[in-house]
Amino acid sequence: MQTELLNEDYLVAIASPRHALAKQKIVSAYALAGEKLILGERGGNTRRLIDQFFAQAGVTLKIAMELSRLAAIKRMVEEDMGVGIVPLQSVREEVGKGSLVRWWIEGAQINWQLGVVRLVGGYESPIHQRFLQLCREHFAKTAAPPPTRPKQKSKKKAAV
Repeated sequence: MQTELLNEDYLVAIASPRHALAKQKIVSAYALAGEKLILGERGGNTRRLIDQFFAQAGVTLKIAMELSRLAAIKRMVEEDMGVGIVPLQSVREEVGKGSLVRWWIEGAQINWQLGVVRLVGGYESPIHQRFLQLCREHFAKTAAPPPTRPKQKSKKKAAV
């Protein structure tokens, strides 16, 4: 088997620019647990990554809504109905326009990858070859450089 990575993205929290924490660059898992969250439906890979991260953090979420469409999540968050967690590339335009704010989630390295897997030495039809070429071209155009995260304060343990 051979795997080829085509694209990678990072999950971020989003909120309305009117949100009380809108000026922050980083938000903790515990702060997000206190918010009404608008997330994608259970069963998808993105939602699985989100659920795993919060389970590992020992945090129980208040999920206000589960929606199947990313556009619906973004729109409800823009209307101040809750906070969402979405792929960074999907909100670059809204963050740039100022209709949404984006936060890094403290301690989270939640990312997803998109790729293709194929048999080594297997037959690659002309259609398959053209499909891969189109995918490579598309993602080469749309891929953004890896984002720089603000430095997080180191947590020192207190003496007991």
